[in-house]
Amino acid sequence: MVFLSGDRPQVRATGADAKGSRELVSVSKEEGLIRIGLNRPDKRNALSLELVSQLKTTIETHRHEPSVLLISSTTPNMFIAGADIAELSARGEEEAFRAINVELFNAIAAWRWPSIAAIDGPALGGGLECALACDLRVASPRARFAQPELGLGILAGAGGNWRLPDLVGIGWARRMLYLGEMIDAVQAHAIGLVDRLAEDPIVAAIEWSVQIRRQPWRALEITKLALATGGRASSGLIDVLGQAILFESQEKRERMQSFLERRQSFAH
Repeated sequence: MVFLSGDRPQVRATGADAKGSRELVSVSKEEGLIRIGLNRPDKRNALSLELVSQLKTTIETHRHEPSVLLISSTTPNMFIAGADIAELSARGEEEAFRAINVELFNAIAAWRWPSIAAIDGPALGGGLECALACDLRVASPRARFAQPELGLGILAGAGGNWRLPDLVGIGWARRMLYLGEMIDAVQAHAIGLVDRLAEDPIVAAIEWSVQIRRQPWRALEITKLALATGGRASSGLIDVLGQAILFESQEKRERMQSFLERRQSFAH
């Protein structure tokens, strides 16, 4: 399947919204790629309970399928404008302790293979935290990033307080969290929040997914696990164990044999 610039995933049933009027999450699949599209354009994909529930269900449904995960919006010039403030204002202590968004973003972060956020438009609050949960972020010039939670009397408690400083450093994290400072795509790229700038981030993300999908799935999975656990902190034990598993794989043997045969042909 080939996706052209501006193509959007076709909606497939994942559960109706609260009014039963439409799907809030779309899914499009090809070999080795699962594209998830957020489909709440009237609220700029604000994270309502129903949208979070549908997105988490979709992640759980496909989490054992070897594939790159691509999260984007079905609507151009849009990513996630943040939480649904009308819902959020009515929540209390009990809802906070349920950690609904934390569980969703942790599920995205725990995707066994690489994940990519394609960001076209504002990624604010929970929208930025969703992007932070992905391994890679591709953004258009229209993207904007901010953690404005403190201005609403709450915390960026679904990843902003720990994933943001891990990615951009404590200095920039303080500015974005304490001041609610909004940065554009160019600045986000300069500080390492965004990995790539592209006029059409979905097309660029798909291009990256093609490169990623050339790698062995098991090696990708173990590399992601090693990065997540920190090789130095564990004295490289994850790397040693993973390497032992991969050394016994048939794919390793075939790829290395192919390499040796190519090198031999070049020598002649």
